[in-house]
Amino acid sequence: MPCIDIISKRYGLAVLALLGACSTPSPAPGPAPGPGAPRASTHSPGGGLPTPNPVRSMNEVRLQAARRLVAANPTGTYVGTVPDVLLAIPVLEIELNADGSIRRIDVLRKPGQAPDTLQLAMDAVRRAAPFGDVSRLPKPWKFSETFLFNDERKFKPRTLDN
Repeated sequence: MPCIDIISKRYGLAVLALLGACSTPSPAPGPAPGPGAPRASTHSPGGGLPTPNPVRSMNEVRLQAARRLVAANPTGTYVGTVPDVLLAIPVLEIELNADGSIRRIDVLRKPGQAPDTLQLAMDAVRRAAPFGDVSRLPKPWKFSETFLFNDERKFKPRTLDN
């Protein structure tokens, strides 16, 4: 008697349902992307972060974004006390689409020292998106965030520095 038959008789359909849930169907083959085509993402939007909470104001969007920045960048952030002397302080303005995805990132302040932190901040924003449905809020759907980088090149969003 095959192994699956023994298992199904003994434990019922629950085991078979679990086994079926474990199998992953193969993706259908498609045409190969041409040169210059965008690469398919291997991670889910928001880097596996939970779905953003509903927001009622741009202040809520900004606070949710700051929390998502920390959650999406656990090895690149700190949440303790901000040091007296900071390595760099880039400031970004993030414009959103109606669904909370990023439409555009503008640089409001480029740090003179450690200019690489600007790219670190922009990458962190992209990993943390989306920031919540803003379609019911008045336009413009923009907020700014200041990144407080310490000497280890880890940042804290200014929004979370109370």
